Amino acid sequence: MMTKVGFLPEETSSFVGRRAELARLETALATRRMTTLIGPGGVGKTRLAVRAARAAADRYPDGAWWADLSPLYDDALLLPTVSDAVGLADHTLRMPVEALCEWLSDKRLLLVLDSAEHLRAPCSHLLAELLTTSPGLTVLVTSRQPLGTRGEHAVRIQPLPVDGAPDALQLFEDRLRAADPHAGLDAPGDRAAAADICRRLEGIPLAIELAAAGIGRHTVAQLATRIGTRFDAPVDAEDLTASRLDLLADDSLWPRRHRTLRTTIGWSHELCTPLERLLWARLTLLRTDFDEETAREVCTGGPLTPQEVDRALQGLVAQSVVQWDGTRYRMLDTLREYGRMWLIELGEERAAADRHARSFLGLARRAHEGWTGPDQISWYHTIADTHLDLCAALDHLLAHDVAGAQEMAGRVGFFWACCGHLSEARGYAHRALEAGPVEGPHRTRLQWVLGVAALLQGDFATAEKYGALCTAIALYDHDDEGMLGATYLSGLTQLMNGEPAAALEAAERVLRMTETAPPDGGPDGRRATATDTATDTTTDTTSEPGACESTASGPGASEPGEDSAPLESAHRLRCRLITVFALTALGRLTESGRAAAALRRACERGGEYWTRSYADYQLALIALLQGRPEASAVHARAMLAGKHRLRDSFGIALGLDILAAAIAAQGAGAQAARVYGTGHAYWRMVGHPQRGTPELGPVRETCELQARAAVGDEAYQRAFERGQADNAEVGLAAALHSDLQL
Repeated sequence: MMTKVGFLPEETSSFVGRRAELARLETALATRRMTTLIGPGGVGKTRLAVRAARAAADRYPDGAWWADLSPLYDDALLLPTVSDAVGLADHTLRMPVEALCEWLSDKRLLLVLDSAEHLRAPCSHLLAELLTTSPGLTVLVTSRQPLGTRGEHAVRIQPLPVDGAPDALQLFEDRLRAADPHAGLDAPGDRAAAADICRRLEGIPLAIELAAAGIGRHTVAQLATRIGTRFDAPVDAEDLTASRLDLLADDSLWPRRHRTLRTTIGWSHELCTPLERLLWARLTLLRTDFDEETAREVCTGGPLTPQEVDRALQGLVAQSVVQWDGTRYRMLDTLREYGRMWLIELGEERAAADRHARSFLGLARRAHEGWTGPDQISWYHTIADTHLDLCAALDHLLAHDVAGAQEMAGRVGFFWACCGHLSEARGYAHRALEAGPVEGPHRTRLQWVLGVAALLQGDFATAEKYGALCTAIALYDHDDEGMLGATYLSGLTQLMNGEPAAALEAAERVLRMTETAPPDGGPDGRRATATDTATDTTTDTTSEPGACESTASGPGASEPGEDSAPLESAHRLRCRLITVFALTALGRLTESGRAAAALRRACERGGEYWTRSYADYQLALIALLQGRPEASAVHARAMLAGKHRLRDSFGIALGLDILAAAIAAQGAGAQAARVYGTGHAYWRMVGHPQRGTPELGPVRETCELQARAAVGDEAYQRAFERGQADNAEVGLAAALHSDLQL
């Protein structure tokens, strides 16, 4: 949920008590650079951290940002997770920690790391570096133990008071009414019984919430009796399975002094049906929030049919073992730990990991097939949101199913490259190639991912190498899609190196080579290529400002027969994009404009947004070069709207530059300066100075000079600094409005 600036989790249930703790935290955050909330699992550290961070957020010009570390089972993804949390999508070859330190170095923000106890040493090391290099950084951590970082201020969180204060009882009643609005403590003896339950549970919030969830199967008095019986009974190694799990618990995670919480979770476990217990265990493999379909894919097997998974999932929600926010499910890390012990006890760990990996390999396949289609945006977000599960699945496949890992790394690699996960895309593709022999399209795809990631990181030599390799392998394999992909990679590398003629020649040749004759093909038996369309078309859709005025879906005028034309593959559309870029770089603007408009329509027919946004970008650049800045601004905003939907920070940075130039060319110097400032913030986000093909440099310089001349250097600098200081989302939203105000 977005605060004034930054992102914090949304609070989906009532917050009870904790006034003294919040006051202590307010003082700590104002006077200390690092504060760690420590206490046992289930004591309420996360909820308290959310509330304290939200209350303090306005004091930090660069916001309050949240990183949930509970899904991380080792430190390999610690840096990417923290980088994602603070909005960094680094596109450089720097060490990730160096990029993160540089990104935070001049910011004044609050960073919250939640559930750091299992990564104490790596978190301590990372925070020591960040706090040294980022003087405006304040850190709030939740952990069961202090991290041991120099300067750390530990605040121990105790359970809710149960004697002389109503907090624990209020929490019990709130959760009771949340589950059933008609429930309450109105029957004789209910309030006393509930107070007894809270005392038995020692005021531990998670234990109280689990107990309140049990009211659906018992009265309050019955619940108090059952809890009392269980807590008064000795723990016996021969007792029920839940007690066996109590004994199996690792004292480092479940200290004996916290037996109350262990026993409460075990009691909740006993209340579950056998199938609910089995589902609880199997769900622990999921690192991120999930939906019913994912639960069925990962957990179905043996007695758990898909229908039983659905039924058991609702049972776990009713008992507060699984949380439901209206769209997605999630499990608290404390309950996940307990379920993981049950999974190990059942001997199902490997089988569950196999199912998890197969499920996310299937997800990667479906996303890859859906890249060109009406669900592209949804798939793009799904791949981004399930990043930790995809990494876990890949790690498992690399150890147990190399062929599956090779396929998966190739299929998710381009998504990851576009999401800013360049290091992961490159790292997993390299590991997959090194893991064993791979032939055919999977090999071409892996090498293509390596090349694209290298290109986006500015490593043009490596990109050129893999472009040549992909071309040779695709030719050998007679793989048309591989050829188109290789040509896109090689062509973009040539464009970045200032060789547009070579890029155009190669793209046109491969588009012809891979073309098949459509049913109504021309006399030469092939469909027209992008440059054929540019030459033969009589309607110039770039001549009017409104040609692409609908920012996300507005088409230009269709050519005769276009509506019935076959949908083109993602690789083919990207290869056509190379011809558009090359024609623009060569100054053949009329041809380029027609080709870009035709490409945009082809993307629109297939529901493709990524390439379509770059077609909008080219239409904006062409209009600007032709002296039509109003039309350029319309196309630039269309590009930005598409890239924003895709969360493509690199594309947004390019789009803001061209929009600022179009605004400057209209004489609005201060507005242009503010948009340039927001663009600079996005360039910093991806770790690069302004980038793009070589012909963009003179355009930027000319338009910046126009903006400065229009308002003067001092006013220009003030507006630029305002845009640079804006939260990136706020600045982008302002830029997307045509009536941008200072």
